[in-house]
Amino acid sequence: MALTFDYKVRDKTGSLVEGQLDGDSMALVVRRLREMGYMPISVTPKSAVNLKTEIKIPGLSGRIKLREIAVMTRQLSTMVDSGLSVVRSLGILGAQVENPELARIINEVRTDLEHGSSLSAAAAKHPKAFSKLYCTLIQAGEVGGNLDEVLTSLADTIEKQAQLNKTIKSAMTYPAVVMSVMLCIFSAMIIFIVPVFQNLFKTLGGKLPLPTQILINVSNIMTSAWVLVVIAFWVGVIIGIKKWIATENGRRIWDRWMLKPPVFGQLFHKVGLARVTNTLGSLIGSGVPILEALDICAETAGNVTIGNVLLEAKQGVREGRPLADPLKEHEGIIPPLMVQMIEVGEQTGVLDGMLKKVAVFYDQEVEVTVNNLTALLEPLLTVFMGAGVGIMVISLYLPMFDYIKLVHN
Repeated sequence: MALTFDYKVRDKTGSLVEGQLDGDSMALVVRRLREMGYMPISVTPKSAVNLKTEIKIPGLSGRIKLREIAVMTRQLSTMVDSGLSVVRSLGILGAQVENPELARIINEVRTDLEHGSSLSAAAAKHPKAFSKLYCTLIQAGEVGGNLDEVLTSLADTIEKQAQLNKTIKSAMTYPAVVMSVMLCIFSAMIIFIVPVFQNLFKTLGGKLPLPTQILINVSNIMTSAWVLVVIAFWVGVIIGIKKWIATENGRRIWDRWMLKPPVFGQLFHKVGLARVTNTLGSLIGSGVPILEALDICAETAGNVTIGNVLLEAKQGVREGRPLADPLKEHEGIIPPLMVQMIEVGEQTGVLDGMLKKVAVFYDQEVEVTVNNLTALLEPLLTVFMGAGVGIMVISLYLPMFDYIKLVHN
């Protein structure tokens, strides 16, 4: 079955020509265009809009996942290492990726390359897909002439970041699911079951125990218009907190507090250290100057408190001090182990290697912390859910015991 391909070519005079051509494969279409005397620039399959229509949902469509960038970078690295040109590799990737937004960006980057732009400059035009870290590493590879090696290192770095994000989500998913189930169970009992007992208690009369009265009051609020006021209040509180966190001072206070909780604070701290050491090791290993590398790490640390420590360390390095010296002044944020490894790396001239070893260590620490956290939360949340349901049931049956005593008397 013949497919329709959109093409962009240049004719013998150098003019750009666009059009469509039918063919069994992209290779056959390219060969036919060359036989026609054209120089192919891009050949892409035409979307079958008659069979399905792309639905774009605001806020959801057009999103590019970090793992998609990691896979794309790994494939680009493999093709460049195999001897394919970057332009041709991007053309293949643009036709293969499933995300339409990522495919569009790849094709735009390839077009910029065909017009004489560098890969780093072309990628920098799309900050939604390619971060400052990505573009800086690409630029270092272009300057150093080892783009294939840098792409491999960059793919490793992004894959580790994606794995870190996945680990954090897995740690937060279980508590969120259990709490959601608990909320649904409690809401169903308060809205549907408690009113039945309330009518029974009104019929029997008498004074209700305090736990029962509290439960009935909550049920009255949940089944009246006041529930809208309660929901609006909490929605306002959540929106207010988010807006406060978006401010510079709010973000600074929030990130500092995020490192303090006993269990989750340790997890977020180790995640930040793993991200920083992995990024810094990749940047230095690719030839990026350490001052610029510290700037990028401060932006990508994911925590303002850790980022500010790196900026202070940058100032110390600018003054001629070793990197380990200013980091020693922040023992509560930068652990002694990390400082010692950095110091050894500076003395032996293998700082990037030492940083990557520290990153591997903290990656393992994050995994262990998540496993321990899941093992700890599972029984605690089960007990908490059972206790909550039990308290509600006991509160409903407390008056029944009093009525039974009255009947016996």
